[in-house]
Amino acid sequence: MRHVVCLVLSFSLLAGTASFAEAPQTRSVDKPTSKADKKNATRKPRKKKPAPFAWVNPIPEQRQHPSLKHGTFQSPSLKHEVGYAILLPPGYTDGEPDKRFPVVYYLHGGRPGSESKSIALVPQMHSAMESGQVPGMIYVFVNGGPVSHYNIPGEPTKQGADVFIKELIPHIDDTYRTIADREHRGIEGFSQGGRGTMRLSLRYPDLFCSAAAGGGGYETERKISESGGRESATLVFAEGDNAWDLARAYSKAKTPEVDWMIYVGTKGFNYQNNLEYMAFLKSLEIPFESIVVPDVPHSGLKIYEQRCVDLMRFHAANFGLIDTAIKDE
Repeated sequence: MRHVVCLVLSFSLLAGTASFAEAPQTRSVDKPTSKADKKNATRKPRKKKPAPFAWVNPIPEQRQHPSLKHGTFQSPSLKHEVGYAILLPPGYTDGEPDKRFPVVYYLHGGRPGSESKSIALVPQMHSAMESGQVPGMIYVFVNGGPVSHYNIPGEPTKQGADVFIKELIPHIDDTYRTIADREHRGIEGFSQGGRGTMRLSLRYPDLFCSAAAGGGGYETERKISESGGRESATLVFAEGDNAWDLARAYSKAKTPEVDWMIYVGTKGFNYQNNLEYMAFLKSLEIPFESIVVPDVPHSGLKIYEQRCVDLMRFHAANFGLIDTAIKDE
């Protein structure tokens, strides 16, 4: 390019002394900008539309892992198959054939539901167990249904919470070598799954002894509480079925006791409302632990990159597998 510029410059200097016919000059004319052009220039890129909802979503090829399996069961209420993904711990298939394991149910973020949404965490989970940093546990990745971990009153095909609680959990206990009691059953999730984790553990403390809610949208949960169940013009839940009202109800008896963890990144868009919800739980004298990860955005994967072992050890300690949950830093 430098040589081309030099040649053009030399040619132009020679042209000053030679009698060449001048090429007609062109002027750049500013075209008037239309309203449509202005609108297109300022328009933000459209968000990618979520895939259509399906109750069965096989594991994508890029997320395959030797210890991650995909399974389905026949839903009694829906009358068709429902999918789930399950991470089996090291030693499950080639270890002691009678050994049983505790279970953590992981709730994905976003809507609609899919059992393959959060399985990017699997390599870190497996590595933590394989290295011996965390005892062996089963992780089940739940399909939360069309509205992700919520029931919609009067709509039989939109009972994601019930399909999980009343159908998936019994199926897992019947099919795999689980320790099928609340003292060895946990729940965890991020974002929409964090909301679901907090709400369902408050609603069913008789089912879970351990609950880790990550990056939950508690401002939306408060809106639902204050509007009699309405999240939007088209989305109305049962009155009282939200993380604020359920916490108030639980605080009156505080039994059975659940070990709660709330975790969030300081760069997450709902960081502040997580702090507000923690303050709310303190005002109700509901005990919980927390992990606040500096400079991390709203991303369960980013948080797991730093605190995977700590979060898994939290559950392991609650199951009685280890003495200390969070390592001192």
